[in-house]
Amino acid sequence: MSENIGQKKERALKIIEIFHQIYADADCTLEYMSPLQLLIATQLAAQCTDARVNMVTPALFKRYPTVHDFACAYPEELSAFIRSTGFYRNKTKNIIACCQKLISDFGGEVPKTMDELLTLPGVGRKTANLVLGDCFGVPGIVVDTHAGRLSRRMGFTKNTDPYKVELDLLKIIPPFEQSSFCHCLVYHGREYCDARKPRCAECPVKDLCPQKIK
Repeated sequence: MSENIGQKKERALKIIEIFHQIYADADCTLEYMSPLQLLIATQLAAQCTDARVNMVTPALFKRYPTVHDFACAYPEELSAFIRSTGFYRNKTKNIIACCQKLISDFGGEVPKTMDELLTLPGVGRKTANLVLGDCFGVPGIVVDTHAGRLSRRMGFTKNTDPYKVELDLLKIIPPFEQSSFCHCLVYHGREYCDARKPRCAECPVKDLCPQKIK
């Protein structure tokens, strides 16, 4: 039996309530001290684990403490700092260009709107939504691999395209819960809903999964 939007909303709220109990401290798993640092760290996290990025960024942010430092960085030197995150040449190019645009177009500050963030090299909707939600309190859905996988398993979307997943979740998850919900999905994906071997029998929201409501 298929659900309508209202039923999905009701089920999502029940899942969120449980998530708040078991993941009370759920937060962004990237370590940062400013919007700029989160912007850079999220770009580095593309095709890389947050744990690896967190190993790289302390030395990186010490060497390049300001947007001007990144904008004026020598590509070879910056690449050496971020090599282990993968795709380092492209990331180096984007980070330098991104920071140059921050200076030329935004006074060196990270902008606070989706449209403006999307003009920055290397920044897509996932990065923009994460920065907006965690740094500026702007509601948004961050569709990473965990959010996509769990949303499909939980029956909130059938889509694989991240933007379509985002649109589906926006219809279901209340604005004031969106950032927190996405962080909880990361925690839940790591703890129970693994890509290859999900621990469904132990899952605290198993009774709210589609298998139980068909």
